[in-house]
Amino acid sequence: MNLDQYKAKSGHFVPVFTLEIQTPIENVDKILDAVLDVNPLSYGRYKRNASISAEGMETSQPESGSTTTTHVAGYTAGETETYPMVELKISIERDLLILEKVMDVIHFVHHYEEPVIFLREDWVSRSSYNPDSSNPNRWWNNGRGMPNRINDILNKNT
Repeated sequence: MNLDQYKAKSGHFVPVFTLEIQTPIENVDKILDAVLDVNPLSYGRYKRNASISAEGMETSQPESGSTTTTHVAGYTAGETETYPMVELKISIERDLLILEKVMDVIHFVHHYEEPVIFLREDWVSRSSYNPDSSNPNRWWNNGRGMPNRINDILNKNT
């Protein structure tokens, strides 16, 4: 099957690289801003597109000679450590030169010397875009509008 041949009324698919980056929530904007210096993270007519998971945990057992055993006083190699993290997911054009630039900036700004980054070759949908659509399911027609922005929700709780 070749998705280049796929043609539905609703849109089509384009090839992308998907990167899933494990990081503390406080580093998400730093990583996204650095990537934006080399790639707009476009999705259709929108830029700076990313998905951020709910906070979870990452765990490891650093070996002797690791950065942890070198820089954390009193740490014993092989002890289990667990920290909060999110998965930051971005997609970029399936182009190796772009991938190299994006990976270089992520490695530069990431807090780990060995960031956990998963790379996939994916296909992503692109809509037959019509901002004037009368489709009753669209946010501008459904009576509910857009969901609350995260910043708006967080500010209400302070």
